[in-house]
Amino acid sequence: MGSCGWWCGAVLSVSWHDYCVMTSNDVVWLTVPEVGQRLGLSPGQVHRLVEEHSLLGKKIDGIFRIPESFLEEDEPVKDVRGTIIVLLDGGFPPDRALEWILDHHDELGTSPIDAIRQGRKTQVRRVAQMLAL
Repeated sequence: MGSCGWWCGAVLSVSWHDYCVMTSNDVVWLTVPEVGQRLGLSPGQVHRLVEEHSLLGKKIDGIFRIPESFLEEDEPVKDVRGTIIVLLDGGFPPDRALEWILDHHDELGTSPIDAIRQGRKTQVRRVAQMLAL
């Protein structure tokens, strides 16, 4: 893991250039303060979004981070929350739900987060519900 270089700065903001992290599957991870800056929220409000399951995250190098793909311009991707709730209600722990949403799935032809961003929330939730059975 390390800095995500030019790509992060190009997509997010030059001020975040040295702070965002990419993992092996090219997920851009933002810290709580970075998410707060992006959404115009305090760190406490960002943590509340995590508690309310509008966002998920995990610790990377000891710092809690949230995938950038869970954010639209100035708000969380609206249909992510319902999918997170389906997974959690189906018995997925939060870290496994996060992994499932970010990983590529053949039945969707992409990752669930990308499918949700494409407007395919019903298909994503149908697959998630089948896993919960």
